[in-house]
Amino acid sequence: MSREHILHRIRTAIGRSAGQLPSEAPPVRIRVPSDDAAARVARVTTMLARVEALAGKTYNAATPEDARAFVAAAIAGKTALASNAPFLAECGIANLPGVRTGIVDREELRECCTTVDIGITSADYALADTGTLVMLSSPQEARLISLLPPAHIAVIPRERILSGLDELFSILPKAAEQTSSMVLITGPSRTADIEQILVRGVHGPGEITVVVVG
Repeated sequence: MSREHILHRIRTAIGRSAGQLPSEAPPVRIRVPSDDAAARVARVTTMLARVEALAGKTYNAATPEDARAFVAAAIAGKTALASNAPFLAECGIANLPGVRTGIVDREELRECCTTVDIGITSADYALADTGTLVMLSSPQEARLISLLPPAHIAVIPRERILSGLDELFSILPKAAEQTSSMVLITGPSRTADIEQILVRGVHGPGEITVVVVG
């Protein structure tokens, strides 16, 4: 079948003729839902449900102290590395026994990430409709901590949970000007590329726990 014949069939299917220019793209529409108290509470419920549907673990901490106690129990007997996120320090998680933090040297960070059991971060935002964590790479949130250790715990305040991508891009219309990397994490790492068998932990942590505070 010739190239022209294939293109002719495509043009016919979409109702266009040869040489006809495509119509202008419609204007971008960003839909941001209401932000009343009931909507914010619903976002937390939706966020946790979406994470669990993806085989992630969740915990809704009432207070920063509650979050600290949960993380302390989760890392008991294990090694952990915490990012330099101010919110982890506010919750007292950065100074938990057995938790390393404050690393700024790239090689030291890489070496530590390859040896610890758990990486602990906060998140810049979370998307309720898909259970996604939004990580902007920075000295406070080095992306290796959320990607290299076999388990990842993310601790986020409720106020950072957004409805979805539309709201995210209304807040960060030019994310590339603010960070060298924006990572969207939706559930534990998984792939089924090999013989269509689902395997977790191939390209990142095989276990993820999201702790919402507030």
